[in-house]
Amino acid sequence: MTSDRDDRRSTDDHGHDIIEPLYVAIVTVSSSRAQADEADPDDPGGDTIQECFEAEGHEIRERLLVRDDYSAIRTAVRGLVARRDVDVVVTTGGTGVTADDVSPEATSSLFERELPGFGELFRSLSWDEIGTRAMASRATAGIAVDTPVFCLPGSTGACETACEELIVPEAPHLAGLATRHRTGTTDQSLSAYQGDS
Repeated sequence: MTSDRDDRRSTDDHGHDIIEPLYVAIVTVSSSRAQADEADPDDPGGDTIQECFEAEGHEIRERLLVRDDYSAIRTAVRGLVARRDVDVVVTTGGTGVTADDVSPEATSSLFERELPGFGELFRSLSWDEIGTRAMASRATAGIAVDTPVFCLPGSTGACETACEELIVPEAPHLAGLATRHRTGTTDQSLSAYQGDS
């Protein structure tokens, strides 16, 4: 039994593995929004990420809202990377330097391979926009269960810059490379991962 991912796998003009369209999951990290009484709390960062991906023909398969809590963030991301219908996970919020900014720690604990170039490039772009304040961003990325995971700040400007300039252009290739060894195979290891604590 093959994944629907195999049907979306191809190569680009340079012969690079890609998956397109991507199936994307977004996790917004915000204690205030997660605790709001509203049925549909305001989520400008998540909305911006969704708009950037959808503008290029990708599909949003899940949107979650969790509080600023290590276990809550890790559990949400861990469940998403184990899904066969999610190719990329993007979190927004919790990347600063306050005591409750734990998104980088929670997500990177799941990484099998880090993508340090993402954080470096993002901070370089941020320098052009916000100057020295860029050094306070701990945006990061990595591969967890063969799924690219990007951990972004909560501001709409940061989400737009990261998605338009870096993630959306490169994520199809990253997802293709990360899953190339799974082509034509079952995803039994995902089930094991879901049950792993």
